[in-house]
Amino acid sequence: MAWNRDKHREGPPGEGLWEQLAPGVARRRLPGWDATVGAVRGTKGVLVVDTGSGVAEGAEIRDGLRGVFGLPVTHAALTHSHFDHVFGTAAFEGAHVYGAQGLGEYLADAREELRQDAVRHGMAPDAAAESAAGLVPPQHGISEQLTMTPGEREVRLVNMGAAHSQFDLAVVVSDRDGGPRVVFCGDLVEESGEPQAGPDASPSRWPEALGRLLALGGEDALYVPGHGAVVGADFVRAQREALADRFGLS
Repeated sequence: MAWNRDKHREGPPGEGLWEQLAPGVARRRLPGWDATVGAVRGTKGVLVVDTGSGVAEGAEIRDGLRGVFGLPVTHAALTHSHFDHVFGTAAFEGAHVYGAQGLGEYLADAREELRQDAVRHGMAPDAAAESAAGLVPPQHGISEQLTMTPGEREVRLVNMGAAHSQFDLAVVVSDRDGGPRVVFCGDLVEESGEPQAGPDASPSRWPEALGRLLALGGEDALYVPGHGAVVGADFVRAQREALADRFGLS
């Protein structure tokens, strides 16, 4: 049976641990909805990829990364608009926040919608209300892609268009010194269950977006899903084919 995101999980594998994917690149599977948060170390700060499902969880991520890297979080990239990936952004005060073009405007107007969605998926009403009220939309919209070099590795933020959501963003971390290229996919890729296609999904564009991910990462990259274990190119390719079959696009 596929994992059901509606069921709140208390302890996914690796709870509380930051997993090193490559030198200076890490990720953690969060409790609750098993969402992934990623991190890339820079020379003066850390780029965090997604911010967790609430203000308290965001603060835990922030403090955990300070312990892992000894640096503050100075940049945040939001892979899409869903509450379990953006509600913790308020904990990263002063950070530059990036998202696909249009995400900032959407989040500014969608607080109540996201609050209701969080409660519907099992978040405590008070926590959902606090997180929605403090939601920080991105100040920086990515229309196509943005390249930054915060440290030893080049990082590309790539607007993937509408697929799993209306505002999908991939974060591609270059390979260096024998370490693999790492692609943070958001919910374009899911390993711990069948990919979720809600009312804001664009199913006809999803397989094409996965093809673009494969082109960005290549055969030897580590692909980090929005939920679940790290996968390789073969898994992404198989998910692309399964989605094409599921939505009658093959």
